[in-house]
Amino acid sequence: MRIHQIDLPVSDVAATVAYFRDELQLPVEGSAVRIGWSTLQLLPAGSNPVGGVHLAFNVPANRFEAATDWLKARATLQRDLKGHDHFTFDGRWDSESIYFTGPDGLILELIARRRLPAGERQGEFHGSEMTCISEVGLPAEHVDEVQANAQSAFGLAPLSQPTPHFAPLGDDEGLLIVVDATRRWFPEQKVLPNARGIHVVLHDVVPGAVVEDDALGWHLRSA
Repeated sequence: MRIHQIDLPVSDVAATVAYFRDELQLPVEGSAVRIGWSTLQLLPAGSNPVGGVHLAFNVPANRFEAATDWLKARATLQRDLKGHDHFTFDGRWDSESIYFTGPDGLILELIARRRLPAGERQGEFHGSEMTCISEVGLPAEHVDEVQANAQSAFGLAPLSQPTPHFAPLGDDEGLLIVVDATRRWFPEQKVLPNARGIHVVLHDVVPGAVVEDDALGWHLRSA
C-alpha cells in the first residue's frame, strides 16, 4: 500500500510549510509538501483541533545512522519512559525508528525498514532521501471494527498481530496505524491520538473504496 496524499489541518500553514522546507529539507509547492511519492497537503485547521497527529516517513535502512545524526541537529528526539530515544522493532516490523515533535505537536517518526531497498547516497543525509509517508495514525473507539472495515474495503492485512488497542494495517511502504482513542502515543506516552479533519488517499489497494469515522473526523479513500 502507498499513502499518496494526506490533507492535514494546521494552525499556521505558512509556518508549517517553512518547517518542512527549511528544517526537514523537503520540497514544497505552495502549501503542498513532497515526501518521495507522497504529498502532505497543508490546510487551515479552522474548527478542527490540532496536535496528536502521527506521521512516519521512510528512510533507507543503510542511511538510518546518517539520518539520526542529521535529525539530532534539527530537533530534540522523543524519549520513552526509560530515557531511550532509538527503537529497534523485530519480527514483522524489522525496523528502527526515532521520533520527534513537529509543528502543532505532530508526532513525527523516521523509520528504516530493513526489507526495503538500500539508498544510493553516501555521506551527510539530506531530507530529500525520505521516500514516502509510510504511516498515519487513526484513533478509533473500536479498533477491531475499523480494522475489519479497512481490511474489507481496501484488501489490507495486518503487518503484525493486532490487539484490541493497536492494529497496523498495510505493509512496509504504507501503514494505517489504528489505535484506541484513549491510548497515548509512543514513545513519550503523553499525547492522545487525533486525526480530525484528516483526509487520506491510498494507492495500490482495492480502488474506489471509502472508510471514515464521522465521530473522530477522519476519512480514507482509495484511488
